[in-house]
Amino acid sequence: MSGDGGAARGKDALRRQDWRSAAQLLSAIPPGEASVENYLDLALAYRMQSNMSAAVAALDAALVLEPRNFLALLSKGAVLERLNRAKEAAGVYKNAVAVAPPPDILPASLTAPLARARAVARGHAEALAAHLRAGVAPLREQFAGQDLDRFDESVAIYAGLARPYTQEPLLLHYPRLPAIPFYNRELFPWLADLEAATPVLQAELAGAMAAGAGDFAPYIAFPPGVPVNQWAALNHSRAWSSFFLWRDGVRQESACALCPRTTALLASLPMSDQPGFAPTAMFSILDAKTAIPPHTGSANTRLIVHLPLVLPGPARFRVGAVTRPWAMGEAWVFDDTIEHEAWNDSDQPRTILIFDIWNPLLSAAERALISAMMTAKNAFQAVG
Repeated sequence: MSGDGGAARGKDALRRQDWRSAAQLLSAIPPGEASVENYLDLALAYRMQSNMSAAVAALDAALVLEPRNFLALLSKGAVLERLNRAKEAAGVYKNAVAVAPPPDILPASLTAPLARARAVARGHAEALAAHLRAGVAPLREQFAGQDLDRFDESVAIYAGLARPYTQEPLLLHYPRLPAIPFYNRELFPWLADLEAATPVLQAELAGAMAAGAGDFAPYIAFPPGVPVNQWAALNHSRAWSSFFLWRDGVRQESACALCPRTTALLASLPMSDQPGFAPTAMFSILDAKTAIPPHTGSANTRLIVHLPLVLPGPARFRVGAVTRPWAMGEAWVFDDTIEHEAWNDSDQPRTILIFDIWNPLLSAAERALISAMMTAKNAFQAVG
């Protein structure tokens, strides 16, 4: 029997709900001539006869031809559930979810099966994570008091409850630097002095706002014709505005004149020096009930410092899988090439000082070479 003739007759038998004839016709198609659609139809014919083992075999044949076929994966997961092979079903469902089409093109008939796939995969991940945590609990108790956040995150990633966050710099990816969301304070002995200067910085911020309110401009300002992506809500909006002391490596003299003690303090710190790109230092104001969407920064050769200056209420910040609340008098250092986002949950604007510093894991020679490389890059771009 030819593949084309058997397929057409088999599909006609499916329409007539003659499951036995459909299975006989479709299974007779030579393997070299059978398509993914043929095997999906054959699996349906077997399922309707409650022959689940044969349905799995048909779906496996379809997946040999197209290992990432969404419908075959979704169907196989459902059949494995019917066979009480729950863990296998969860693994197949996980793969189906990974290749699922976006909601706007997903057929309505598959909405519920996909939701089921997500629920089963999630339930399996949660059960695995709970089992792993229970398995290490006695040993973990022996290390009580130590920082085990990184281990806890690894459990969630391994179980499938969390995604791994990596560095995604938009400009420069320097190799062999670790992806650390928030760096250990011990690497930055000057943080205590910065935090102690909070009242001075607050006073100069207030003076700058009074004297140069016009210099607090929208941080996101794409020109016409440039895709705004996730920044549509904040593009040219004062809901997130900034007052720059340094911008892309250029000292803003009029702004620095308004904030001399802040400027002197920043100049004493290991700010990054990448001509045309860094340092950048600014007061950043986020309006009430406003969020900054997930994004990544330009280069992992630098790290970013945040110091809160005005916190009228709760405000949060996430880097990778780690979310922290801001607290007055507490600065942190993070890698902005790891996906991060911010929320001002309060009813008033929130203001922080932001500036970039060299990654402390770079040697003096590497810093000098990076600066020279960026200068060369600027020269290259300037030549028509």
